[in-house]
This record gives sequence, structure tokens and C-alpha cells, in this order.
Amino acid sequence: MILPSFIAVDWGTTRLRASLVGADGSVVATVGSDAGVQSVAAGGFPAALDAACRPWFDADPDLPVLMAGMVGSRNGWAEAPYAPCPAGAEEIAARLLALPGAGRRVSIVPGVDCRWADGAYDVMRGEETQALGTGVRDGLLALPGTHGKWIEMRDGRIARFATFVTGELFAAVSSSFVGRLAAEPHDDPAGAALAAGASKVPGGLTRALFQARARALAGDLPPAGVRPFLSRLMVEAEIAGALDLFGRPDAVHLVSGEPQRSIYRAALAERGLAVHDHDTPTVTLAGLKAIMRAAALGL
Repeated sequence: MILPSFIAVDWGTTRLRASLVGADGSVVATVGSDAGVQSVAAGGFPAALDAACRPWFDADPDLPVLMAGMVGSRNGWAEAPYAPCPAGAEEIAARLLALPGAGRRVSIVPGVDCRWADGAYDVMRGEETQALGTGVRDGLLALPGTHGKWIEMRDGRIARFATFVTGELFAAVSSSFVGRLAAEPHDDPAGAALAAGASKVPGGLTRALFQARARALAGDLPPAGVRPFLSRLMVEAEIAGALDLFGRPDAVHLVSGEPQRSIYRAALAERGLAVHDHDTPTVTLAGLKAIMRAAALGL
């Protein structure tokens, strides 16, 4: 099956990234802009897409567009209903949301939702595309972020997943009374090393977090070490929670960029876990290609 030429769009909260994909699957060109979902006014999404991809539309007005990310949220262009787990490229492609009033052939990738046996409910948008783009058929993926995801893949499909608000928690605590000493412009990695030990102190995360302030007051932790200390503590707690949910794998597939990659790598290595790195833009584009192929096969 030949992949048709199309525009692959990763449209998140703060950024838009679009790639022109040729008939052979190669990337002809890529553009990016700061026209993230949060900065586009209601009704302004078609114009924002046209502004980003104008030369491509001028050359071929009928190019199909496949978009993933928060563009499909209720604050985005249109809300795309979730596809339930387990979900692979075929299941997700079958639930693409077409936008007939967009003036172009535009579709949005649905998010994925997950209901756990204990009643817990989880959702994601954008990460499902990245998960498919890793090419992992069976394994555990970690996608750090404001709302980080851990995704279990089985037979090439998203079997289940869990969200950890590590990034959001770090931002909140860093600006709180606990983290006021974290105003240093440069980070001292010694803080992360100290946090690795503090995470094992009995009493849980909320006790360990106060150690950032207490140890800074005692002189054990330099001000520039506070942010790395807090970050490592929260990452350690996230990893412990994920392994409790999914069990201990032989390796973790880490979808991230710096600095998160180094932070998670160090924490996972300390637990004796192998790490396979995946570049976020690369897997996002690969996932959009996989969904486009599945959609084309379904025509």
C-alpha cells in the first residue's frame, strides 16, 4: 500500500509542528510555529493551519491533513471522542474525526481512554500517536511531561496506561514556600544525587519534599540544588508508582527530550532497568504515518 501524500500536524497546547509527507513516506519539509491551541482564538484554527502550511496548499489544495494532540480537545478546533483501550492504529483510524466544514480534507486523531479494573479512569491526547510511532509491540513506555504517561503495549496496541502529574506538581511546589530557595538561575546536579537518597526515607513523598527546604536551611543542600532535588524526588515517586501498577519490565522505552531524558534515565538506571530512547518528534510523525496508512487501508 502506497502512503498518500499528506500533511502531518502535531498541534499541542503551546506549539504547532507540521510536516509535508511524500508518497514514499519521506518528509519533504517541516514547519513550526508558536500558534499552540491555547493561543488560537475560537474559530481561528483554519486560518492558523493555512498560515503554517500555505505554500503546500498553494501547490496542492487537496492535500489531506491529519492532526494529533490537544487540537482535538474541547479547547481545540473540535473535540474528538476518545477511542477505548485496547487501541492500535486500526482502531484509532476508524475513529478519526473528519472536519467537513474546514474547507480542506482535515481529520483529527482521537485521544484514547482507559478504564481500570479498580474503577480508575484515564485519558490522553497526542501520546497515543507517539506510542504507536515507537514501533514497540510489547513493552512499557514512559512519556514524561506535565501530565506524564506510562503506557503498556501488547501486540502493537495500547493495552492500558496511567497518568502522573509530575510536571505540574513540580511547577507548583517549585513556586511554593518549599521551593522559594529554588530561584537560583543554574541547577546544581548534586541536588539530584541527594534526592536519590531522600526518596528512600520513610514517610512518603510529602515528607520527602519538605526536605528540600529543611536541608537547604541546614546547609546540606545548596540553593542551586533545590530544583534538581525536587525534580528527582517526584520522578522517583512516579517511577515507583508506575512499577507498582505495571510490574517490573526488562526495559523501559523512554519517549522524551532533554532535560527529562537524563533525569529519568538516571532514576531508571538506579533501579537496574535498561532504557531505550525514542525521540519525541520522530515517533509523533511515525505514529501519524501509521494511522494514515491504517485509514487508507480502510477506504
